[in-house]
Amino acid sequence: MKKHYDFIVVGGGSAGCVLANRLSLNPKNEVLVLEAGRSDYRFDFRLHMPAALTYPLASRLYNWWYESDPEPYMNNRRVYQPRGKVLGGSSCINGMIYIRGNALDYQKWAGSPGLENWDYAHCLPYFIRFESRLKGADAFHGAGGPLYLTSGECDNPLFGAFLKAVQEAGYPLTRDVNGYRQEGFGIFDRTTYRGRRWSASRAYYHPVKHRANLTLKTRSLASRILFEGKRAVGVEYFRGKRRERVYGREILCCGGAINSPHLLQLSGIGNAAELEKLGIRVIEDLPGVGENLQDHLEVYVQYACKKPVSIYPALKPWNQLRIGYEWLFKRKGLGATNHFEAGGFIRSNDSVAYPNLQYHFLPIAIRYDGKVANQSHGYQVHVGPMNTDVRGRIKIRSTDPTIYPSIRFNYLSTEQERREWVEAIRCTRNIMTRPAFDSFRGPELAPGTEAQSDEEILDFIAKEGESAYHPSCTCKMGENDETAVVDSRLKVRGVKGLRVVDASAMPTITNGNIYAPVMMIAEKAADEILGNTPLPALDIGFYRHRKEDGPKTASAPAAPETEAPPSAAASADDLDRKKAVG
Repeated sequence: MKKHYDFIVVGGGSAGCVLANRLSLNPKNEVLVLEAGRSDYRFDFRLHMPAALTYPLASRLYNWWYESDPEPYMNNRRVYQPRGKVLGGSSCINGMIYIRGNALDYQKWAGSPGLENWDYAHCLPYFIRFESRLKGADAFHGAGGPLYLTSGECDNPLFGAFLKAVQEAGYPLTRDVNGYRQEGFGIFDRTTYRGRRWSASRAYYHPVKHRANLTLKTRSLASRILFEGKRAVGVEYFRGKRRERVYGREILCCGGAINSPHLLQLSGIGNAAELEKLGIRVIEDLPGVGENLQDHLEVYVQYACKKPVSIYPALKPWNQLRIGYEWLFKRKGLGATNHFEAGGFIRSNDSVAYPNLQYHFLPIAIRYDGKVANQSHGYQVHVGPMNTDVRGRIKIRSTDPTIYPSIRFNYLSTEQERREWVEAIRCTRNIMTRPAFDSFRGPELAPGTEAQSDEEILDFIAKEGESAYHPSCTCKMGENDETAVVDSRLKVRGVKGLRVVDASAMPTITNGNIYAPVMMIAEKAADEILGNTPLPALDIGFYRHRKEDGPKTASAPAAPETEAPPSAAASADDLDRKKAVG
């Protein structure tokens, strides 16, 4: 086997697939991808049927199946955290909801010294570059990239009731939560194409896997990064019980928010005192490795449905056979959608500058593991705070790379998070009890009418809250920041030849699902690694809440607003700039 490469990508997940594609475009670059999991075999319907998403989420075959330590503010429960252990990573097991985050998330990043080139204007061109939105390009979206985006059809009557109810509650509709205005409710974009999940591996790796300079090794678990002095020179990994080593000019960690800090710690980069206790030779004392862990916690607010219009019958075995046939041979029907087709973002109080709650609506009452709330028709919304001030950590426990690290999220540990959770449930009930749902709404199944006081609501969250599967920020980016792990170019501080390119590099978590931001980070990193001229900034403006619009609180929702017309968001000059980067 070849032993020397220009680039070694550790982790064939979302970011890793982007780098594999972009770095191997130049035939002079020899690129190796090491992936601990199996390949995303085309015949495996559990990975490729959108509606089958519960299978990979509940199977050790495709994910690492992490659990947190007992969470002290969650009744000492261990909270399940699936991460993709397959080519394509978590893009093969996620809910396929495409959310970029709020523009002000990136303004927040750029507010840190040295991160000015991570503002929204500098990130937007990279989102546009990798998109192929089937609705067509506009000032905010691309149509020629490798990642296909489709929009939900929302043909179930419960979606219509939901979108009417949010307006009755005083919240606006928005044409595009990834466009000029995130705040409001509307139809979500999804990472599906022709009725199939369109993962990072399908978008980026498979179209170029024939390249002679691109090598993939699956079932290869990285055990440590090899150093000569302060320079990373290779990777040691296990394939089965056999230990092997490969060497590269640059090592790129793309393992995600849990695996990347763990690999750095195994390799001698982290809190020196803690590494020395385990007998690990310290390469660089970086106390921030594994710290700053952020995630989104969520719950389901569920109702029984009085009319037989939910998709509950799809759970019946005889119906699943029909659904499977339609999907396999026609690529349509209930199997061809993730069912999270609509949702939105709101502010739960008037003190926040931009939305702090996210909603997903689902026309069935069911958990991620496939368990239904009651054996009948129902519907639900997923809701949770976005701009959390909770911080957790990832900590190495053993020099054995197969021993999982200690994970603590510290959910519900701050006053802000607890306050916003109470607001979240009250805002949700304000929406779900509107007249639009009167003909459908049966009893509230969760939290249930017994959860009314702040204490009762928080007790429900502690018992039933689940991760939204968005771990991030454990190798945070920063300059002149002692807690930062990587600099603005994603280079690990204090060493050479090593970068971290994945969700762990985020300084703070973004608003909503994090898959799209991870792809943007990887696209931006690819240009940086190759020394390409960065795409020019695209400063076309974005929606900012105005105080005169009125509060969006649980107690006093404002009157519906009208979204700014396209002309207010993008001029002809802006469109020309978009074409220049497309």
